[in-house]
Amino acid sequence: MSHSAVDPHAATTATPAFESWGRYPKYDAKIVPLNWQSDFPGVMAGLRGGALPVGLGRSYGDVCLLNHGNLLQTTGMDRLLDFDSETGVLTAEAGVSLAKVLDFAVPRGYFLPVTPGTKYVTLGGAIANDIHGKNHEAAGSFGNHIPSFELVRSDGSRRLCSPTENSEWYTATIGGMGLTGVITWAQLRLRPILSRKIDYKGIQFHGIDEFLDLKQRFPNMEYTVSWVDCASTGRNFARGIFMLGEHSKEPGELKPSPEPKLVFPFDMPGFALNHTTVSLFNSIFFHKQRKPHVRKVLDYEPFFYPLDAVLHWNRMYGKRGLVQFQYAIPWQHAKEGTIAILREIAKSGLASFLAVLKAFGEIPSLGMMSFPQAGIMLALDFPIKPDLTFPLLQRLGEMTREFGGRLYPAKDAAMTPAQFQAFYPQWEKFTKFRDPRLNSSFWERVTGGESIL
Repeated sequence: MSHSAVDPHAATTATPAFESWGRYPKYDAKIVPLNWQSDFPGVMAGLRGGALPVGLGRSYGDVCLLNHGNLLQTTGMDRLLDFDSETGVLTAEAGVSLAKVLDFAVPRGYFLPVTPGTKYVTLGGAIANDIHGKNHEAAGSFGNHIPSFELVRSDGSRRLCSPTENSEWYTATIGGMGLTGVITWAQLRLRPILSRKIDYKGIQFHGIDEFLDLKQRFPNMEYTVSWVDCASTGRNFARGIFMLGEHSKEPGELKPSPEPKLVFPFDMPGFALNHTTVSLFNSIFFHKQRKPHVRKVLDYEPFFYPLDAVLHWNRMYGKRGLVQFQYAIPWQHAKEGTIAILREIAKSGLASFLAVLKAFGEIPSLGMMSFPQAGIMLALDFPIKPDLTFPLLQRLGEMTREFGGRLYPAKDAAMTPAQFQAFYPQWEKFTKFRDPRLNSSFWERVTGGESIL
């Protein structure tokens, strides 16, 4: 679908309202809505300075921000265009949310092939950050399920991108952080389901050796992920719950999910999240599962999206916001690297109660700048305490580099240029595909704003 371009001057408003999910850093920007597939080149002709396409702002750091720039908000392009019920291939505009895709797909017996821990991200954002989920070992990352998309550049040129057509643009755009152009529409290959239900197993473990043993014991489960206690030391060091799931093989209810009704009402005071309170929470969470092994049937919502049940849950970190640290360390150094980093986190006193540990599989990502690599992935959130948080992030980033790993741009607020360029040595090749009018605060921070001009 297309429409005449909007008036960029009428559509532009100066506001600091657009935030990343971490609420850090806080930057002013001009928000420019893109409502139609034809809008992008015309809008750019009327704007000064750089721009960045953004969706729902669920990235954590500054990859979705451009200080004093123009944020091209794509959520107005949210139309479902075509669906092949035989193949499960859905064609939709890039601003559609994964929540809307699920509302359409689940009643028709389909589900997302890969999903992150929130459904409130856009299709274009999922491609631009090549998101991953609990089934990486079985399905790879999101880009592996995108047959094609249209990429529009600021000069008005349009490219149909697929593994066989404009293939270099295809690989540069998957995981390309929104810097290669605007995705107007994309195809997504859904996977069939028979029910909303998930057959779930939860198994307590004590230490990384037990985590790795459980991974070996259940090689054929589609979804595996672990919560790990990052606060405890001694005999409770690296204890956690190994969580496994599969879509139910029994036919059952297929209907859209209700809208969430709970809202986190206010910003928590900064002192509320401290080592004592987080340690207490982690102990309660671990012992909430009263038996070492449990089996039950869950709805897919609490299995995939437990935090989506509470709107604005990021307020629990206070006005300063939060930062996330997320790495992937290859198997060669995964065990020793994970133990060393968990010890450093426990020693710091900046414990996290939202810590996720899982394995990445061998399916290669299609994106040139994609984050996943086979090995162990750890993700955890820290409240911002400037004198403590950022020195810790620098130590953890250097440890990740020493163990041959990499950090995830979509979740980052502290990666140094030296770290980024070591993690992603292909960045200079990627620069050749960057749209000269597009930029982000993340890109400026880790490359000095290197441009093809």
